[in-house]
Formats: sequence, structure tokens, C-alpha cells
Amino acid sequence: MKLNLGCGYQKLDGHHNVDKFAECGPDQVVDLEATPWPWPNDSVDAVLLRHVLEHLGREPDVYLAIIKELWRVCRGDAEVTIIVPHPRHDQFLNDPTHVRPVTPQGLEMFSKARNREWLETGAANTPLALQIDVDFELVSVNMTPDEPWHGQFQRQEITAAELNQAMRMHNNVIVETTIVLRAVKPGLA
Repeated sequence: MKLNLGCGYQKLDGHHNVDKFAECGPDQVVDLEATPWPWPNDSVDAVLLRHVLEHLGREPDVYLAIIKELWRVCRGDAEVTIIVPHPRHDQFLNDPTHVRPVTPQGLEMFSKARNREWLETGAANTPLALQIDVDFELVSVNMTPDEPWHGQFQRQEITAAELNQAMRMHNNVIVETTIVLRAVKPGLA
């Protein structure tokens, strides 16, 4: 099964489209902040959360419960695609329904391999994957530049290094981030 969680009005063929609001016409109405979710353990091959996760889990306990449910329903090697507005872009900052920034570094906290590295090196990062017993591997990160940065980069007026520096120094450089995770469940792939 492929889940399109928080689908809104953007339903996808080949996916089980899920939303909290019945007026969107999803295949199933589910409040993702209410756990447990209605799908069995290890039953999902792929998940899409497009502009959804930043709206969920204002309270850390609720957010962590969502991450635990996501891991529980995923099969081993299930791919989870998370698309979110960049936290330093006006599209994130101006929406009062956004309750948390979602970053690759924040999602990396749900990797047991990274947690073990941090423990071995004495890093101050919280080993959340070990604490809540989930395991997601960060597969890829793609940042989408906003204009005028995108056009300048495409026309080779700025280099990738210059774009990266601008992203670190200024707001409104990156409009959204696509993060792909893989559910790590040895023996269940």
C-alpha cells in the first residue's frame, strides 16, 4: 500500500489518499495526530507527506508519536517522501498553521546509525531513534531554490557554493525541501 497522508485536494492515483478533513474527499478520513493509526504494522510500501508534517505535532510528545506510527506502519525499506517549506522562507513563516520547522538534520535524529555515531563521539544531539525505538535512514535531500536564486543558478550566474552560502545567510533562498527516508527494519525488507 502507498499512503498519501494529508492529501488535501491533491489525490494521487495508486495511493490511498488520507486527510483529516472529509470535505477534501479522501479515500479515508484520519486525524494523523490521533494515534494509533488505522493501518497494520509493516503494511505500507511508500508514504508521501507533501506540505503536511510542518502542520503536525505542536507538542513534542504528539510529534514523536507521529514518527513512531510512521515507522510502525512502514515495511522494511519503505520509502517516505517528505516535502516541506523551508523554515527560513516566508511561505513557512507566514502560515499560522505551521507548528514546527522540519529539516533534514531534525529527521536525521530518527536514524539509529547516526544516534550511535553521536554517542560514540560525545555529540550533544538527542538520540531520538534509540529513545523511541524507530529507525529511518536519510536517503536524499533536495532543496528547491526560489527566484531569483533558481534562475541565477540555472543560468550559471552563481555556483552551487554561492547558492549554499546564500542559503545559510539569507531568508527566502530555498522555498521547499524534499527529504526521502527509508524505514530500516532488518529482516522485514
